Amino acid sequence: MAVIPDYEVQPLVDLRKYDQSKFERGRPGWYIMFWWFVQAVVFPLSPHNFNGLRCWLLRLFGAKIGQGVLIRPTARFTYPWKVAIADNSWIGDDVVFYSIDQIQIGSHCVISQKSYLCTGSHNIQDRAFGLITAPIIIENGVWIATDCFVGCGVTIGANTVVGARSSVFRDLPAQQVAWGSPCRPHYQREITK
Repeated sequence: MAVIPDYEVQPLVDLRKYDQSKFERGRPGWYIMFWWFVQAVVFPLSPHNFNGLRCWLLRLFGAKIGQGVLIRPTARFTYPWKVAIADNSWIGDDVVFYSIDQIQIGSHCVISQKSYLCTGSHNIQDRAFGLITAPIIIENGVWIATDCFVGCGVTIGANTVVGARSSVFRDLPAQQVAWGSPCRPHYQREITK
């Protein structure tokens, strides 16, 4: 029989009090389960060049997807009806849209592989560990490089580049090259060609 450790310091939170009954998922449970099934089966089995099928499925489930959008088969969307992606943007492999709140992606954006856009968190000062949600807004021309984390409530200004493996917890201004954890702007982005 396994022995469960008993620590001297008591937890500040009581997860038995956690209550997300006020959280609005936007669709009934059966609909959400059906979406998750479609995404688990159809998305990963669709060849890379069947991008139109993936965009069509996302639109069918309520996402607002512009023209010329490319979405890789291993991208994941928690609630597509809370996602909008403008024209000519690219979503890479293994990108996660944890869209329990709105996620808006501008035009000509690149969200590179393994990046995680997270619209939810928890109140660390609340004994019940209350749910916090806030939208993410990625303005036109942004490149989020590989394996980045973008937290809830963040806006990334137009034409900003976020370097690989950065963690973005606060808004970033437009036309900057930024990186780090926490992510900070380092210099202005210039286009030479």
